[in-house]
Amino acid sequence: MLAMMIALTVNAASTKEENMPDDKLYDVVEVMPEYPGGMVAMMRFLQDNVQYPFKASKQNINGRVVVQFIVEKDGRVGHAKIARSVHPLLDEEALRVVRLMPKWTPGKQKGKPVRVKFNIPITFRLK
Repeated sequence: MLAMMIALTVNAASTKEENMPDDKLYDVVEVMPEYPGGMVAMMRFLQDNVQYPFKASKQNINGRVVVQFIVEKDGRVGHAKIARSVHPLLDEEALRVVRLMPKWTPGKQKGKPVRVKFNIPITFRLK
């Protein structure tokens, strides 16, 4: 039986800029971006869409992949990349699923939509 555990972590940093350039990237903002339906819906999306790669299960490869991405000002998920690799098979699956995410409600700073960086750890574990 294959099982996966999915966890979520949001990076935090300071946002003390008076004049925000349009393309500034934030770690934390006044109003954080939100996945449609909230974190529970995002966890369900990940659980429903992540498929343990067959070759990885045959080779007993498991671990936690951390995917970093940006929620753009229009809510699109972009610039997904691996922040912490386990194995190329697991890395590619984690990236594939993050890239499938629907638009989010964008984050806001001083009432304006801004770009916000997220990290999501996706744990692949065989039973």
